[in-house]
Amino acid sequence: MTRSSRQITSPGFFQGLGNRLRLIARLMADRRVSPLLKLIPVASLVYLVVPTDLLPIIPLDDAAVLWLGSYLFVELCPQEVVKEHWDKILAASNVLDPSSEAPETPPASPEIIDAEFTEIDSPHSSE
Repeated sequence: MTRSSRQITSPGFFQGLGNRLRLIARLMADRRVSPLLKLIPVASLVYLVVPTDLLPIIPLDDAAVLWLGSYLFVELCPQEVVKEHWDKILAASNVLDPSSEAPETPPASPEIIDAEFTEIDSPHSSE
């Protein structure tokens, strides 16, 4: 894989996070996703807002709860719906799917200088 295709296919951390949040928002608004599944990200956010001293039984890191909730939500949603929304998000952000190949660009041609060479007889040359 060339360097230019790596830059196209792998978004940065924040762009990837933004795309993931867009995907979750689209899935939450989609009627094809079960309302029970939509409770997973909501419960993750509630856990983030509720003071942890109210739930001392299970001390979990807030970031881990948010990651697990978003991961489970996307994994449990119908995969054809997830793929449909993911493709639209990637198309909108101009990021190619890692499985697709980036178009090959021809290598830059070296600079060519056109000149003529004329040998000058030197006084020291022997014949």
